[in-house]
Amino acid sequence: MIKLKALTTYLNETLDLKSVTHDASNNGLQIQGDKDVARAIFGVDFSMEIVNYAMERKAQFIFVHHGQSWGSSLKYITGSNYNRIKPLIENGISLYAVHLPLDKHTEYGHNVMMAKMINLQTVQPFFEYEGVNIGFKGNLNGGLSFDELSRKIRNELNGFINKNSKPYLYKLDNFGSNGADNSSGRKLEKIGIVSGGGGHDSVLSAISEGLDCLITGEFNHSSFFFAKEAGLSVISPGHYLTETPGVLRMMQLVRKQFDGIEVEFADIPTGL
Repeated sequence: MIKLKALTTYLNETLDLKSVTHDASNNGLQIQGDKDVARAIFGVDFSMEIVNYAMERKAQFIFVHHGQSWGSSLKYITGSNYNRIKPLIENGISLYAVHLPLDKHTEYGHNVMMAKMINLQTVQPFFEYEGVNIGFKGNLNGGLSFDELSRKIRNELNGFINKNSKPYLYKLDNFGSNGADNSSGRKLEKIGIVSGGGGHDSVLSAISEGLDCLITGEFNHSSFFFAKEAGLSVISPGHYLTETPGVLRMMQLVRKQFDGIEVEFADIPTGL
């Protein structure tokens, strides 16, 4: 068992929350629970599923990438705010959320973890969002074909989850790949990575920087022809899947840092 204050201080400092001044998410401790933490649940999204799972596991702490408090969303504790927060308070469960600081982190973030998974070299910050670079770009020595790179990132992401968690709570595997130039067999060397919903702006950034391929969580209809006409291949493993690496890495760090706490990853994929 460890102190909540010690855990949150460690997370705040490790993730350097102060480095991000503009974020829709209210990062850090969003709901304060018991002062002592014996078990912590880590997940991508805050939901009633993860609340119920935490209660079943008798956990005192939940860490997520997408929390409950965004902007002024907790101005009124009604509806889903009330339904989700009430059991936390009644059971002494804390909620900790971290958004952009986990995307951008140069050691433990989603994007740098994916860069390591595909052995990206000469890694540099990429794609400015809300005043910070949240993605990374680099080079693949020798390059990979679209299909080879798609398989590699899929296998690495799923393998990382399976190694660090129990089997899926929901049997979903919604990996999709969208190749703007998928039939030529060319080697992709200049790669950009933006987890989650990089959106149209991440596609435009990849095009402007002359990248061969963008790996991102979501690829939407309105971006397709922009990518195709620029010869940009896009691989989209899904919003959820691309935002598991940083959460799992933080769970590993907490396990290593604190002997007196049990940690567990609640794998609740959305299929999106």
